[in-house]
Amino acid sequence: MEIGERLRGLRADLAVADEQLAHFTDEADNARVRALVSETALADREHRGADRHARAMERHCADVAAEIARLESNQDDLLDRLTAGGRDG
Repeated sequence: MEIGERLRGLRADLAVADEQLAHFTDEADNARVRALVSETALADREHRGADRHARAMERHCADVAAEIARLESNQDDLLDRLTAGGRDG
């Protein structure tokens, strides 16, 4: 798969992951409030679970963003070499 195709796919994945992150973060915030108000073990467990999901999605978003940055850098390097090669010839 070409770098451009891979970048398009990763950018689409990141857009979806960002939406999911917003959802999971809202869920974790709501669960935290419920745990504080109810002070039950069940509410606390739900909060911890929701928080774990939100943190996992944050890591996923960061990983995808890092891969996008890496591929963009590779693409820039390839373009630089291509342009430099054209000037030498």
